This record gives sequence, C-alpha cells and structure tokens, in this order.
Amino acid sequence: MTKEEKDMLYKINNYADEVLGNIDPQKTKISFQLDQIKPVLEEIAAEKGVTIEDIFIKYMDLASIVSVEKERKFRSELGNPSPYGDVTI
Repeated sequence: MTKEEKDMLYKINNYADEVLGNIDPQKTKISFQLDQIKPVLEEIAAEKGVTIEDIFIKYMDLASIVSVEKERKFRSELGNPSPYGDVTI
C-alpha cells in the first residue's frame, strides 16, 4: 500500500469515526453509513479529479487489504485454529 493510499484510508476512517461515533455497524443500515461518510469521499474525489464511486471502490479495496492483514497477523500470533477452535501449529 502506498503512502497516498494509507493517507486516504486514514482520512476516511478518521472521518467515519467522528461522524458515526459508537454506532453498531451490524445494526445500522449501510445506506445510512455511506450517507454519513459521503462528504469526505466527495472531498477526496474532488482533490484527485475522479468520481466518488472510484474513491469508494478504492476505499473498499484498501479496507479489505487491511482486514486480511489483521486476520493474518492474528492467526500467526494464535497459531492456525481450525473451524472448531482447536489450534494446530
């Protein structure tokens, strides 16, 4: 991930933390969540001269990368748990 991508992800995540606060993402409609972060997506899109959809897609890609890395790190620290919770090393 480039510095520019990290900066964009950081900016969106920080904005989301500010405007969404302590909502439960599992119980809050995605459309509401997207409406709340739309201003920062629009700002970044304008800065880069691309569409808001392009920024959203890039954000989702970057968030997926981070999620996979966190899962990898967790599994490497824990071992390799089976679906039943057993740890095989």
